[in-house]
Amino acid sequence: MTARVHEAVGFETGERGFVLDPYPVFDELRAVGRPLWHEGMGLWLAFSLADADAVLRDRRLGRVYRPREPLEEWDTFNWLHSDSILDSEPPKHTRLRSLVAKAFARGHVERLRPRVRELADGLLDDAARSGGRFDVLADYAEPLPVMVIAELLGIPASDRHLLRPWSQAIVKMYEYDRTPEHEAQAKTAGAEFAAYVSRLAVARRASPGDDLVSHLALVEDGGERLSERELVATCVLLLNAGHEASVNAFGNGLVALFRQPGELARLQADPWGLSHTAVEEFLRFDSPLHLFERTAKQPTVVGGVELGAGEKIAALLGSANRDPLAFDRPGVMDVGRDPNPHLGFGSGIHFCLGAPLARLELQISLPLLVERFPRLALDGEPKLRRTFVLRGYESVPVRLS
Repeated sequence: MTARVHEAVGFETGERGFVLDPYPVFDELRAVGRPLWHEGMGLWLAFSLADADAVLRDRRLGRVYRPREPLEEWDTFNWLHSDSILDSEPPKHTRLRSLVAKAFARGHVERLRPRVRELADGLLDDAARSGGRFDVLADYAEPLPVMVIAELLGIPASDRHLLRPWSQAIVKMYEYDRTPEHEAQAKTAGAEFAAYVSRLAVARRASPGDDLVSHLALVEDGGERLSERELVATCVLLLNAGHEASVNAFGNGLVALFRQPGELARLQADPWGLSHTAVEEFLRFDSPLHLFERTAKQPTVVGGVELGAGEKIAALLGSANRDPLAFDRPGVMDVGRDPNPHLGFGSGIHFCLGAPLARLELQISLPLLVERFPRLALDGEPKLRRTFVLRGYESVPVRLS
């Protein structure tokens, strides 16, 4: 086991300057050439693309969920995670992913393409009537993926306003600088979210429709089915992950694009032709997810560092996606970058199941915005959320001319 000396100097998730722009610190720490120990966080940090990818792919490293305590207070929150794909390992993960993938295989994502375009057009129609100014996050990037995932799962339109607040309360638990207030909000949101989805699942089992909740409730593979808790945990995960990455990737990438006028002009000249590469660059340049943990299930070596069983290591996706050994001019946004081997959606067995949906939404919503509003510009300073793990903006004010 490598000596655990505090070496990740400057990596402080509670410092505003670091949260606003962690990339200079990433550059310095990545240059050391191996994972570094962070005493305060109690884990190793992998900064390079090669090391981060190894963390995500090495089967000796797993997603080992440790229940939060006291157990009676965190009961629902705990099983929402332990019974989900994200926080389980084979053989449970293999069974869950197989069942969920089988339900997705019914063509749910691709059949949504015309509907995504219709919803995006409607939101931009509303923006065009806004008097020339609107918040591109609150009025476009946030509502679109919520509408899409809600329709995919069959959430009634009258209930969709509940989803984003529940999701945002839960995902704050992934941050390292959360407060007791955040924890209380997460417990409440988890319980309310689970109860809502449970009622919905019961109704769909009794009267199935052509929606993903119905298909998940009925899907079977080799005699295996989702338990009640697994069904609820899967739906909550899909609702959370089904829009968080899309919203943050869109906002982060768009702000970066506004700050590189040459690349914005390039996209404006060919919005649909560059949509695929531009979206991948959005996911790379300012990643919506910056950190993903693994735990050593047995002694393991990553990037020359020896981990003992039970030690944790995190893949720093935002740092990996700026690795100069993997990307030419990594600190510059290039909307035509190809190839682009970023880790925005992870890798290995926990590669994001919702990646096709997020890509579909972004490949439609981005070029459509640029095409319809060719003179779009920032209308004030965007407001970045003060979170590190899930990186994104609270607001991005824009004007149409």
